[in-house]
Amino acid sequence: SSLHVLGYSVPVSATMPLSELRGHLHTLPDRPSWVPYRTSYYKPEWGFCLAQETLDAMPDGEYEVCIDSTLADGHLTYAEHVVPGQVSDEVIVSCHVCHPSLANDNMAGVAVATFLAKALAERTPYYTYRFIFAPGTIGAITWLARNAERVERVKHGLVLACAGDRGQLTYKQSRRGDAEIDRVLRHVLTVSERPHQINEFTPYGYDERQYCSPGFDLPVGSLRRTPHGEYPEYHTSADNLEFVSADHLVDSLTTLLEVVDLIESDFRFINLSPMGEPQLGRRGLIGSVGG
Repeated sequence: SSLHVLGYSVPVSATMPLSELRGHLHTLPDRPSWVPYRTSYYKPEWGFCLAQETLDAMPDGEYEVCIDSTLADGHLTYAEHVVPGQVSDEVIVSCHVCHPSLANDNMAGVAVATFLAKALAERTPYYTYRFIFAPGTIGAITWLARNAERVERVKHGLVLACAGDRGQLTYKQSRRGDAEIDRVLRHVLTVSERPHQINEFTPYGYDERQYCSPGFDLPVGSLRRTPHGEYPEYHTSADNLEFVSADHLVDSLTTLLEVVDLIESDFRFINLSPMGEPQLGRRGLIGSVGG
């Protein structure tokens, strides 16, 4: 499993007793068969993640420890996919791609976003739709830094995550709370009568934190099913393909398509002939015989 090595471990090659090694081993004692997902982004550290039952079976003695890793200046990779619209104003859909081997968090979000992009490609949308697939936090910050001069084009946005578990849909409002995307999601979820929950914005969560940070304050909410950290499988090897449900992936996609339909049709029409009542006859809008 790619979860077995603590994320961002520094290289190590040593021999040590189990008593010393234990300080670098991460387990879930209350879920003895699951492997946790742990990282050490900003502190030089090394370690292993393993099932508690594996640790319990390890005898005392000397252990050879080897992590053949490299920490060096590199590059950040992210992807964008654009579905052109009739106008340059944009709707962004953002997914994090930095969680290896985890199905709901967040390959489910990536999958739903991909099928949404395919559906939009069969239309001629009014808005331009931009899909952003980037590592969490640092990826969104990088995208914003590289697009600071054009973020005013973003009229609506959603961070999509945890889209495949069997929980109810949960919408986290933008920092503004009254952005059009917030009203759209409240309407769609209420009218559909789906079980759902709507939460106010907090500066903790996924990349809505970056898009909604005070310097940008974009109209970006976050749609997920069970919020992160509120299901036991979160950040463990149990977040696998058995944990996600095809029906709930489809439900997440269907909800997004309903959101798109409402965004695309939300216009105020302007009367181009306001001086006097309209002449309906010559426009074929009234019967030719009156009286």
